[in-house]
Amino acid sequence: MIITRSPLRISLGGGGTDLPSYYEKHTGFLIAAAIDKYVYITIHRTFVKELLIKYSKMERVDRSSAVEHPIIREVLKELEMSGQYLEITSLADIPAGTGLGSSGSFTTALLKALYTHNNQIISTRYLAEQACVIELDRLREPIGKQDQYIAAFGGITAFEFLPDGKVEISPVQIGKETLYNLEDNLVLFFTGYSRSASKILKEQDDKSKDNDDEITNNLHFVKELGKKSLVALESGNLLEFGELMNVHWEHKKKRSGSMSNENINRWYDLALKNGAVGGKLIGAGGGGFLMFYTENKMKLRHTLMNAGLEEVRFKFDFEGTKVVVQ
Repeated sequence: MIITRSPLRISLGGGGTDLPSYYEKHTGFLIAAAIDKYVYITIHRTFVKELLIKYSKMERVDRSSAVEHPIIREVLKELEMSGQYLEITSLADIPAGTGLGSSGSFTTALLKALYTHNNQIISTRYLAEQACVIELDRLREPIGKQDQYIAAFGGITAFEFLPDGKVEISPVQIGKETLYNLEDNLVLFFTGYSRSASKILKEQDDKSKDNDDEITNNLHFVKELGKKSLVALESGNLLEFGELMNVHWEHKKKRSGSMSNENINRWYDLALKNGAVGGKLIGAGGGGFLMFYTENKMKLRHTLMNAGLEEVRFKFDFEGTKVVVQ
């Protein structure tokens, strides 16, 4: 049996500039952090000439081309595997559709598991690149590249997405005390809403392809916010980082009418009045998790939990996609 795990992620600045429709013209930049909430893939060789797949549903098919799950089907095709005599199972600490990059984590974990099953070594960069090929090129999802890269590499990492498709990767140079304070003072609350990132990102993607000035200027501004966030983190100025999160959220909401809703706005305003320096909705928007930076955690937690939100506590992950059992 082989078990792999791949971390979920939070975005710390510059999100949205990793879509090809933007970075192919203007170069993208963002900071992301892997967290200790994971997607797990289990591969088990069986004695039956069939492929058994278990996720939110179960599939039993005689060949990989008959698989309904699009990522599993395309990964098996990419690796030229029939899938026969295999059982593939996926589990996750957090449900899909909640803004933490689960599809990228799923794809990297699955690739790592199947390469390990085939006794093949895959580099971290190639793992991220191949996951992007599966989701962006094969499945034509209107998404960015940050999820696959941060899942593969882990840590708190800055990414520059170049027009030629290459990605420059730089671990953020955060002092130990700043790192501990950042981990302690970032709080994550589930809104209770799940949504499809593809539907929300498609609106941004279409506007970028059409050279819409409003969306382009918005993303230019957000990219600069990401660079300012990097400076704030590396200099240990976490209050400034929290304030930049707030500016980022105000501009992120302008990209789509589906980005927020009345409840999310109400919870956000409530947080700012009760200890949050700044925050934003993680991921494409429309639901998922609200993240805040605060130096008064007890007051903020008490207020938002009384408002009906559930906190998910986390630490940063510095291992990325890895084999847990082989």
